[in-house]
Amino acid sequence: MDRVDAALSKAPDDLALAARCARGDRAAQRELFHREKRRVHATLYRVLGSNSDMEDLAQDAFVEVFRSLGSFRGEAQLSTWIDRITVRVAWAWLSRRPPRAARLEAVPEIPAGDPTAEQRAQLRQAARRLYEVLDRLDPKLRIAFTLYVIDGRPLADVAELMSASLVATKTRVWRARRQVEKRAQKDPLLRSFLEDADRGEG
Repeated sequence: MDRVDAALSKAPDDLALAARCARGDRAAQRELFHREKRRVHATLYRVLGSNSDMEDLAQDAFVEVFRSLGSFRGEAQLSTWIDRITVRVAWAWLSRRPPRAARLEAVPEIPAGDPTAEQRAQLRQAARRLYEVLDRLDPKLRIAFTLYVIDGRPLADVAELMSASLVATKTRVWRARRQVEKRAQKDPLLRSFLEDADRGEG
C-alpha cells in the first residue's frame, strides 16, 4: 500500500474522530490528544531546540487543533493537518521572541546509538552551536531547515506544512543552510555534525 492509499484508508477514521471532537466528545478529544501529543512535542522540539516553553506551546497547538477541527475535511491525514497547526504555533512563537542563545540543556537529545560519553558530549555541543545559528535566522528559514535537515521530512512535506511552494521551501532551506555552513567553516565540530546530517538525508 503506497502513501496515498494509506492516507485514504485512514481518512474515514480521521473524519469520524475529528467530527466527534468537534461535537465536544471528551473521550474523542482525549483519544486524539494521547494519539498525537508525542508527535506535537517532537515537531516543536526539532524546530525550537528548547523545552523551556514546550508544555505551553503544545497546549497552544492543541487548543488551536480543537478550535479548528470543525474545518477538517479529510483532504490530508489528520496527523498532517495537526503538524501544520503545530508549525504555525512554532512560527508565531519564533516571530515574537528576540534572538537568544540556545542553552546546552535545551538542545534536543541526540538519537541513541550507544556512542561513548565523549561522543555524546561532542554531539550535544555541536547541536547547541547549530541552534545558536538558527536562533538568528528568520523563522521561516529556520522552520524549513529544521523540518528538512533535522527532522528528516521530504521537501514536499515541509512545503505542505508551511503552506508554501516547493520552490520557496527549497530556497528557504538553501538560505538557512548557507548561514549554517558559513558558521561551520570556522567550527570543525559543527561542520562534522552537518556532514552527518547530510549523510542522513541521503
